Amino acid sequence: MNPALASLSPQLSLDKIRIVLSHTSHPGNIGAAARAMKTMGLSRLMLVNPKRYPDNEAIARAAGAEDILVNATVCDNLDQALAGTVLAVAISARHRNLGPAPMQARTAAPEILAQAVSGEVALLFGNETAGLSNDEVQRCQRTVFIPANPDYTSLNLGSAVQLLSYELRLAAFDGRPPVVTKAVPFASPPATNDDIERFYTHLERIMVVTDFLDPQQPKRLLPKLRRLFSRTELERDEINILRGILDAVERKLPSTLQAAIKG
Repeated sequence: MNPALASLSPQLSLDKIRIVLSHTSHPGNIGAAARAMKTMGLSRLMLVNPKRYPDNEAIARAAGAEDILVNATVCDNLDQALAGTVLAVAISARHRNLGPAPMQARTAAPEILAQAVSGEVALLFGNETAGLSNDEVQRCQRTVFIPANPDYTSLNLGSAVQLLSYELRLAAFDGRPPVVTKAVPFASPPATNDDIERFYTHLERIMVVTDFLDPQQPKRLLPKLRRLFSRTELERDEINILRGILDAVERKLPSTLQAAIKG
């Protein structure tokens, strides 16, 4: 864990990050940004002079992150959006002669979070067509870029917010963010030795009665089968499935053979 982050919990450090969208022209991109933020645990959205907002398309694209939109702050100018921050970071694909030296997103994320210990930090994203102006970049103390394909660096606004939010989450949790799944566990408890031995007995019985195995000349069949199933580390459910198959085979045998098995 970065020592500078030790005084803040991962979530508290993320709570101190503002995502600032400047002069966004399409409301759908605002919704997409809100969705990107919520999936990574960010919640502070600020909008500087959006062309259309509020708007139903923003709500539709948010896809369950409407709370981010409801709590978003609409600002008349960049001064309002950056007020009270201890660090402003320009997100730009263009490397410029003016302004702070550019840093890759992954390198910058821990530094951004370290600054959040002292106060709020703003990540500034520009208009979808023109990006950030030189004046906006110069209002920031850091410039961060996403190392995209040099031949085509253009990223959708929502995608850019998603990538920066991901890097911040990864850094906040020291590379190991918690993972929660609603999936039903596929595995069952390991089969006991007794369960496994009863299965081998059942399997041998069926192989003998179906003439697959000659008990007078078993050769190495049974040891090979034991080795085969031992490699799988059988679970209780798997033993039940295998024995169910053997039961089904038994039921299909002629009654005389069934009687011989039971005898």
